[in-house]
Amino acid sequence: MAKVDVKICGLSTPETVDTAVAAGATHIGLNLYEPSPRYVPLDRAAALRARVPEHVKVALVMVGMDADATARAIAAVKPDIVQFHGAETPDWLAMVRDRSQVELWKAIGVRNAQALEQAARFKGIADRVLFDAAGGSMPGGSGLAIDWPLLAGFRHTVPWGLAGGLTPANVAEAIRTTGAELVDTSSGVEGAPGVKDVDLIRAFCKAARGS
Repeated sequence: MAKVDVKICGLSTPETVDTAVAAGATHIGLNLYEPSPRYVPLDRAAALRARVPEHVKVALVMVGMDADATARAIAAVKPDIVQFHGAETPDWLAMVRDRSQVELWKAIGVRNAQALEQAARFKGIADRVLFDAAGGSMPGGSGLAIDWPLLAGFRHTVPWGLAGGLTPANVAEAIRTTGAELVDTSSGVEGAPGVKDVDLIRAFCKAARGS
């Protein structure tokens, strides 16, 4: 299996951040969406970010934040990546790019093959699109999975990653089916909503990286 980048999202404690880093995650995610059970306030996000070594990238997950709040969050946390998980448009991402030096990702909910075509709208604007399952009550972290064969053989025009319902038990199959360059999990490594399980984090990283 080719090397795949691994992102553990929705981390909220020092222990789980340290576990993800030690297990070989290439990316971690900190969630600023207040309705989410994985929400962390800015001061905690900044403290968690400070624990992460330079070789692991930190993504700050935002949903529908206005320009001032976005700027404050970037200044406070100093993430490597801002991951937009709402209805943000290419124009919005372009505005953020003009005002900051961070990498930009855009999550896209996938119900059918036509949804994959939306990625082309972000070509040259988003550094990566993240294909996630559509239809959950929250934007991400729903535990729902994409129909992976939709991605098999799809000609991508933007660097991409796969999210949605990935667990230690199915991530290797998801990578084989889709050819994902990056896999992203949140609820798939939890014992309860918002409560990460360190053993599941380790197992996910091991399965995803084929070791």
